[in-house]
Amino acid sequence: MKKFLSEIFVWWNGQTWGTRLWIWRFGDYVGSDEFGNKYYQDKKADRRYVTYNGYADASTIGQGWHGWMHHRTDVPPTKDGYVAKSWEKPHEQNLTGTAAAYRPDGSLLNKGERPRVTGDYDAWSPE
Repeated sequence: MKKFLSEIFVWWNGQTWGTRLWIWRFGDYVGSDEFGNKYYQDKKADRRYVTYNGYADASTIGQGWHGWMHHRTDVPPTKDGYVAKSWEKPHEQNLTGTAAAYRPDGSLLNKGERPRVTGDYDAWSPE
């Protein structure tokens, strides 16, 4: 029952019934990526959709699919034989707001003291 209700109302974790109905009616399945996200294209309009596998996090869109979603290429990576470039990094989860988030020295949430400012910086003082 909980899963059924979440599919009706919860948009940030998978797809809702409205999204499912819209894609069933107007979308064509194009392919999926290594994260389990599914990609669709509108049958008539030039719109492209993604349904996330789990939590809706746009940073989980793969490198090849990112270009297709943003209309930088008309050929999806499944038809193009896409191979990632050497400079493209694999996905790293966005850890902002979690206990594993980056906290530099001097941050209120981190131990330690901010390093002293050195070099050519002079603090401004109104005179």
